[in-house]
Amino acid sequence: MTLPQVHSPANPDEGSPDSRLDEAVALLKGRRIAILTGAGLSTDSGIPDYRGEGAPVRSPMTFSQYLGDLTYRKRYWAGSHLGWKRFAAAAPNAGHRAVADLERAGLINGVITQNVDGLHLRAGSQRVVDLHGSMDRVRCLTCGQYYARGDIAARLAAANPWLDDEAAIELSPDGDVQIASVDEFVVPECSVCGGLLKPDVVFFGEFVPVDKFTEASALVQSAEAFIVAGSSLMVNSGIRLLDQAVKKKLPVVVINRGVTKGDSRAAVKIDAGTSETLVSLLERLPV
Repeated sequence: MTLPQVHSPANPDEGSPDSRLDEAVALLKGRRIAILTGAGLSTDSGIPDYRGEGAPVRSPMTFSQYLGDLTYRKRYWAGSHLGWKRFAAAAPNAGHRAVADLERAGLINGVITQNVDGLHLRAGSQRVVDLHGSMDRVRCLTCGQYYARGDIAARLAAANPWLDDEAAIELSPDGDVQIASVDEFVVPECSVCGGLLKPDVVFFGEFVPVDKFTEASALVQSAEAFIVAGSSLMVNSGIRLLDQAVKKKLPVVVINRGVTKGDSRAAVKIDAGTSETLVSLLERLPV
């Protein structure tokens, strides 16, 4: 199969979203695509973005803080518990469903996501590489035992009956909320070994698991084009995958409202809503 030639514009930010969409369709047509998704895809499901336009400045808890201080662990688990029901109740949006349909049609080879919300799987995507983990799993850092988050939530509620779910007033992208005092909070322990439990997500200051990144890299290496959808690429894992795509000379399409760290290397940058743009791509790309 002869693929169309790639022509990178002098300024990937010029042009209307509609004209950019035309360019993206022409560029992606006939190519097998790897896609990386970020928080901008899940904002339409009610999950806020750390870095999107208008997002408040946050100082997320680091892995070293979580490991080294019981007060930090109390604050994390209390806030995370309060936000869990709202976070877990978020539903896949049209963009998630479009990605699943693109996979079923054989146009993309799976989905790499920086999100921890599990919405791609719930939308029907089959091959999902969750680079930063998933909030619906909890792991013991001592013995490696895994737990369903719902089971841990039930234990937390039983151990902390004073904690009122209605106190959750501000949901964060990782399912956390801010609360005032955690002095009385009881932190869950591993029921197998009594060890330290942690949601199976990558904290700030923690490395992406090697096997996850290897699987994500394999999708990029087997692709003929690369889409970044809803990510500002401020996190190192996303930039490393973009570097691989550029080194492989894949045409890159970036879909995101606002500036990203990949704009200068994109053949096409579409400054528009992530979900609506993915739906448009699905409608216009030939199967």
